[in-house]
Amino acid sequence: MPDDESTPETGSPRPRAKGRRGRPRGRRSKAVLVTAWAAAGLVVLGGAGLGYVYFKLNGNINGVDINAALGRDRPRNVDNGSMDILVLGSDSRSGANAAYGHGQDGARSDTAMVVHIAKGHKKASVVSIPRDTLVTRPECTDKHGRPVPAARQQMFNSAYAVGGPACAVKTVESLSGIRMDHYVEVDFTGFKKLVDTLGGVDVTTSRAIHDPKSHLRLAPGAHRLDGEQALGLVRTRHGVGDGSDLGRIQLQQAFVKALLNQVKQVGVISNPKKLYDLADTATSAVTTDSDLDSVKQLAGFAGSLKDIGGQDMTMVTLPVRYDPADANRVLPLARADAQVWSALKADKPIPASAVRDSAGDKGDAGRVVGGR
Repeated sequence: MPDDESTPETGSPRPRAKGRRGRPRGRRSKAVLVTAWAAAGLVVLGGAGLGYVYFKLNGNINGVDINAALGRDRPRNVDNGSMDILVLGSDSRSGANAAYGHGQDGARSDTAMVVHIAKGHKKASVVSIPRDTLVTRPECTDKHGRPVPAARQQMFNSAYAVGGPACAVKTVESLSGIRMDHYVEVDFTGFKKLVDTLGGVDVTTSRAIHDPKSHLRLAPGAHRLDGEQALGLVRTRHGVGDGSDLGRIQLQQAFVKALLNQVKQVGVISNPKKLYDLADTATSAVTTDSDLDSVKQLAGFAGSLKDIGGQDMTMVTLPVRYDPADANRVLPLARADAQVWSALKADKPIPASAVRDSAGDKGDAGRVVGGR
């Protein structure tokens, strides 16, 4: 699958777009929030009953020391009972992910969501950041400790590409002025395996979806999707909406709610094998910050989120407009973005006025899929 996007590591001028606005692009994204949240939720289900496999599960989890990498150059840590988590999906095509395409170096944060857990942990607000948003990337260091210079007019997902998780976190903190309490990442294979281990996901489609790019074909009506189908659904652009990445984000958000509601209904306590399989898959699926990289820590984190279902979440896309110089890029709407981030800082609901003029929350792609 060829890469048709400009290289984020250079400061060279971006090519002008040809064709219609919102033309689809090469790489694919995942509903990473689903996997991350499900992983945490399933670990807490098994925390008390898995004793003898504790160390096996503990060894599954990959951790990244974000705090050490970023040091003191971060927004103030406000302890008001709320929590902010950056959830990323990397689009690496290495290892088992090679089946989903080639033609790119390294990996990028193909899906990014800032999850704000309100005080009391009964409600959540989720802000999706489009991968093609042009931002000022702050100076950071890569995973080897080498400096990465600041750069203007860079795609948001370039931060992960050039500097890994820590640079992605620093870019989000620079955009929002909000300190991220945690970091969670998942990839194609982890997402697919978790859906299969859950036994599939029940969704209802309001119209047919046919996308030869993601190999997905669904008739209108009720479906139980396996992992491959679920991955196809959250990757699809061509089968739903106008073919843009913004429409795909809406589809992902709808799928997140459907799967979260289903995860809460899965009864596994009485089935030790199912319980172990879910915990093993979940802990293998994620990379976290070092404050969550053990079963005990991840279980405690999950326990704090267990009361939040799809109906308790408000999901928006960061307010943006299409770049008039390049229809394949979007630009932040500064005033509206400030409203979104201010609401999260104050632990208040995101006002409807913030997304009223945004290109990100127009269209009906999100209404195509619902839970059963």
